[in-house]
Amino acid sequence: MKENEIQCRSYEFALRVIRLVSVLPQTQTGKILGKQLLRAGTSIGANVEEAIVAYSKNDFTNKMNIAQKEARESNYWLRLINDSELVNKDKMKPIIQESEEITKIIASIVKTSRQ
Repeated sequence: MKENEIQCRSYEFALRVIRLVSVLPQTQTGKILGKQLLRAGTSIGANVEEAIVAYSKNDFTNKMNIAQKEARESNYWLRLINDSELVNKDKMKPIIQESEEITKIIASIVKTSRQ
């Protein structure tokens, strides 16, 4: 996996998160879950970007590890939104799948960078 591939995927994922949050109901629940998802979902790409220009292997690994944690958190918020039926479940499937794939890719990058 090339870093630029995860860079592109995490950026596209952030855009998808932004679009999803914009259609959540403007209830207290929708706003709170949306805020949490927006923060975590856009943070993945930001940390990947920082990792790409890391000044050391340890810095790279640390930034990618943070990206992995944010990806896992994003997946949590997506599942919660899905299971609470705030958005049509069929529309949630692809973004949840992408969050799982991004999490696995970043986990693999972190594992490889630690070797």
